[in-house]
Amino acid sequence: MLVSIAVVLLLMVLPFMSFGQDPTGANTGTITDVTAATAGKPTMEEIGAQAGHNRISINIVWTLLAGFLVMFMQAGFALVETGFTQKKNVAHTMAMNFLIYVIGLLGFWICGFAFMFGGAMNVGTLGGAPGVISHEFSVHLFGHDFGLWGTAGYFLNSKVYDVGVFALFLFQMVFMDTTATIPTGAMAERWKFKSFVVFGFFISMFVYPLFGNWVWGGGWLSQLGVMFHLGHGHVDFAGSSVVHMVGGVAALAGAIVIGPRVGKYGKDGSVNTIPAHNIPMALLGCFILAFGWFGFNPGSTLAGTDLRISVVAVNTMLASASGAVIAALYMKLKTDKWDPGMMANGMLAGLVAITAPCAFVNATSAVIIGAISGLFVIWAYFFIDRKLKIDDPVGAIAVHGVNGFWGVLSLGLFADGSYGDGWNGVPGTVKGLFYGDASQFFAELIGGVTCFVFVFVVMYVFFKICKATIGLRSSDADQEAGLDIPEMGVHGYVD
Repeated sequence: MLVSIAVVLLLMVLPFMSFGQDPTGANTGTITDVTAATAGKPTMEEIGAQAGHNRISINIVWTLLAGFLVMFMQAGFALVETGFTQKKNVAHTMAMNFLIYVIGLLGFWICGFAFMFGGAMNVGTLGGAPGVISHEFSVHLFGHDFGLWGTAGYFLNSKVYDVGVFALFLFQMVFMDTTATIPTGAMAERWKFKSFVVFGFFISMFVYPLFGNWVWGGGWLSQLGVMFHLGHGHVDFAGSSVVHMVGGVAALAGAIVIGPRVGKYGKDGSVNTIPAHNIPMALLGCFILAFGWFGFNPGSTLAGTDLRISVVAVNTMLASASGAVIAALYMKLKTDKWDPGMMANGMLAGLVAITAPCAFVNATSAVIIGAISGLFVIWAYFFIDRKLKIDDPVGAIAVHGVNGFWGVLSLGLFADGSYGDGWNGVPGTVKGLFYGDASQFFAELIGGVTCFVFVFVVMYVFFKICKATIGLRSSDADQEAGLDIPEMGVHGYVD
């Protein structure tokens, strides 16, 4: 009874008590929290320094969080690729998607980051990296300097020991890892693991960083506008060409050299479907990728203070939606089945295509770009699979290669001039052909063709050398039994 009375009295008294805390947060953070020589009395210079510090802090935190989202896309890739392949190879396919992350990370740390951004490490939105000296190796042709690769930042050494540089490294490293992952889907179920390991280092240290430098590191493609008055140079906001097309073209070269899986094509020219073993796994992976894309595209501002991130995010959503819907409707009309696999690839195609133009187009254009990509991915997949007889178990070439190219071309068509003032050193906003600047379309076309030629030639030669030396393709017997035991030593599933 005494306890009950005490509780009642306490409840009667509590409403009349004043709070000593700040439950709304309205009074948390005052002038006394501004760093100053005299507490509570900051000078204008001290207030300005605090405001600048806070701005850069917001940008760095935003960039890191976006990078964390992109890193999680690795789980999405692993589920998509494993779900679309056979259950006897799940440990092998998962292991490739797992190990490419750490291999790529080390390769990018050794020299990839330096080749890609060694000439452009002083990013203003991340603090400008005071004291860090960037340097680009260039050749002088036709009266202009053509930047080819950076020469600063190997091993993230002490000369680039800066918070902004490290934030840039993390964000760009997970982008590179997306590229390196793409060929694991196209070459799945017959790729020798040791040659895959060599591939992981090669693409992360040399191929991806070199093309990335030409577009994002101040290299020659980015300067087509300054040097030859082609729009703002080759513009790729978040990587339709730099990330996805590089990966898709590498996958094409690898799939050609390694050849099809056992049983995929008959001697009479017939095309045999090798069914996916787990569609729910693949669709779950697709959702994870779509979620991670909110880091991929909006994060490419490298600035949480750039409010264009809302436009980028919505455009990303809309393109993914139209890509998935158009792919589903097309398959229903063509086969009378809805085909969940093509739904997933339609969504991914829309995401790949919008990655380059997402910051430069309006919502209607985003829907159109995604819808076209939903058709392109189906047409390209069946052409590659049935006409060219190139075996791509997950459709990576069609999703990333074809729609990566479409993505940069769509920027050259649909950029509406509402964003990008001063991009790549060219005054004015970015406009495409439909908004009055045909030269921007030609800059995008040049960049896309360059990507295809450079990556295909280099990767084709690389895979040919692997095939002739350490071996590229697993034996027919191992393929028929499944690669889990011969390559991994464990079953992915124990029935």
